[in-house]
Amino acid sequence: MTPPGALPPGREPILHLALLPPPPGAATVDRVTTPRTVLEALTRSPLGFPRTVWPWRALGYLLSGGVFATGVHLGVAGLFTAPLGTFARVLCAGALVAFAVALAGPLEHRRLALVDRGDGAGAGDDRQRTRHRPRTAGYGAVSVLAVGWLDLAVVLVSLGIPGFLLLTPFQPTAMPWQTVAGPVAGALLLPVAAYPIGAWAAVRAAVGRAVLHPKDRELGEVVRSRARLVDAFETERRRIERDLHDGAQQRLVALTMKLGLAALDLPPGSAAAQQVGEAHALAKEALTELRELIRGIHPQILTERGLPAAARDIAGRCPVPTDLDLDLPGRLPAAVEQTAYYVTAEALTNIARHSGADRCRVTARCHDGVLRLDIEDNGSGDADPARGTGLVGLADRIAAADGRMLLSSPPGGPTLLRAEIPCVGPPS
Repeated sequence: MTPPGALPPGREPILHLALLPPPPGAATVDRVTTPRTVLEALTRSPLGFPRTVWPWRALGYLLSGGVFATGVHLGVAGLFTAPLGTFARVLCAGALVAFAVALAGPLEHRRLALVDRGDGAGAGDDRQRTRHRPRTAGYGAVSVLAVGWLDLAVVLVSLGIPGFLLLTPFQPTAMPWQTVAGPVAGALLLPVAAYPIGAWAAVRAAVGRAVLHPKDRELGEVVRSRARLVDAFETERRRIERDLHDGAQQRLVALTMKLGLAALDLPPGSAAAQQVGEAHALAKEALTELRELIRGIHPQILTERGLPAAARDIAGRCPVPTDLDLDLPGRLPAAVEQTAYYVTAEALTNIARHSGADRCRVTARCHDGVLRLDIEDNGSGDADPARGTGLVGLADRIAAADGRMLLSSPPGGPTLLRAEIPCVGPPS
């Protein structure tokens, strides 16, 4: 059985639109094939962690910091034992420490990429780094003078015990049974060493990322302003829908009725009756189009009956036969239902226009406070957000609801679009 949140086996790598992309308000697309941080790897599959590349990444991260700090300390110690005057020793040692501290912060940006491949790790714009230069220098000083030793100590302790046991046969005082039991115990403990190394690297990476890539006040304001814009757009959409429904639509209904009555009063077959009949037909077409427009702006069925009924309405109007599997716990928050509705409508439109599919399926589930909406078709696949098929717009709409979009679309199909939207807010 596929676990909740997982794609079916055999899927191609997934395109992932980040929740908070680097440029404020804009979504980015990247490949998600493995965990992005050592912490994710450690918590996602604890038993399989030693078999992944992440313990080696964590080891490289800790060793690079420990070796760098040790090299600085040895260099300072060497300067104080060199045949130089006291002033020259202090001056050279101070220069070495200052250089190491200045280098430690930028170096940490690069080292973070080993254990934290999230957006911004190992990178960052120049203005942000300039603004946080004192913070970076302070982090560099702590890293060089103290924390680097801890990195090295964790590695030595974690690997030292199994290493000592593995070398038991080479110890002259070892008993015969120890020469057998020692290597066996060491071999069993060696994979266990991946856990303390990985855990300490995760802690160090979290601290380094928090210091070197702080959650700026501007980023929080971007998130809040985005939420305000979404609310404002929804309010304006409701106003337009109400004005069209109560104003233009009612006038068109009245016009259609008057034209129909006028046609009845005219002699059958006359030129005037034909003209009025054509005008009556055009008015009915305009009324139908206006009703479709109002339904697209804010469908009344979604407000009155909820997402399942609205999804059935969309599926019934889709040219491609659509199977529905919606298992939802009652009404969801209004913003969640609206986002899911528009994602479903746009996705089914894309399927009808671009996929060449003869069947599609819409599945909706709520799990751990997140609505997971899957839209799958058996078309030709190879959907690409860069080709302007509306996928980036869908991702932006989902991101505005603090969600994310996943897309699996190998050449030849099938295509699976997944929207994961937090169910936050009062029910509709």
